[in-house]
Amino acid sequence: MSLTGLRPIRFDIRETAATALGDLRDHLALERAVAGATGIVHLGGVSRVIWGERFPDLCHAVNVEATRKILDLALNSRSRPWFVYASSREVYGQQSVLPAVETAPLEPLNTYARSKVAAEKLVSAARAAGLCTATVRFSSVYGDINDHADRVVPAFASAAACGGTMRIDGPDCAFDFTHVDDVAAGLMKICSALASGEKKMPTLHFVSGVKTTLQELAELAADLGPCPTQISLATPRTFDIQEFYGDPRRASEVLGWRTAVALRTGLGKLIEEFKGCPPTHLRTAAARIA
Repeated sequence: MSLTGLRPIRFDIRETAATALGDLRDHLALERAVAGATGIVHLGGVSRVIWGERFPDLCHAVNVEATRKILDLALNSRSRPWFVYASSREVYGQQSVLPAVETAPLEPLNTYARSKVAAEKLVSAARAAGLCTATVRFSSVYGDINDHADRVVPAFASAAACGGTMRIDGPDCAFDFTHVDDVAAGLMKICSALASGEKKMPTLHFVSGVKTTLQELAELAADLGPCPTQISLATPRTFDIQEFYGDPRRASEVLGWRTAVALRTGLGKLIEEFKGCPPTHLRTAAARIA
């Protein structure tokens, strides 16, 4: 079986179209979405570390219990759809050995990370029960102007494009930034493998293997952007990882996947897109940052 001819069905709480069925906590909506599905790519959830800290019960309900429900539905479905789970580099916590490999111990530091570890365990249990699954961990994905405006890359890109202040919560904090186009390409490779019958896909992370500090990211954005910017320094948040970058070799060996979009290229493209935004979009973004 291949992906050719399959029709995607969106499931997104932010959408209003008839094909976007809504809230992951709505079990009836989940049942309608899973019924007859060939495969499931589970990208939904409370996706911000800070939201998990502010709303821990919601984070658990969406990231853990909804995942449990989807897996139960898939296991009991006549079609037994394959299942891809989008996890996070947050599950590693603050590793003492970097770059991190997929077999590194999971040491979550915050509510969001603990919810992702719990969901990964549910996926492993579903695989043991016979479901065809894959788990992939994302790392600081960026590249879309419709991303949450207060995430670090879109916030810096918007400031560089239109003028403003870049707030850095810990200038020496360093991360492994991955462009959304690279992530999408990797997901397609995983889906194709599962659709073709792969049953032993190991856990993978999509990483560049390149460490970039927040100070370096801000300076790069300022260099690429047309507008003068200011940098505001703040202390790191207590619930955040201070440094992460990963080893990309397993994804390369298993999928033939490596990042193709360099940070300078991807950030420059994002800044150009912000320059072309209508003023109403920028006002909305500024309001969300505030």
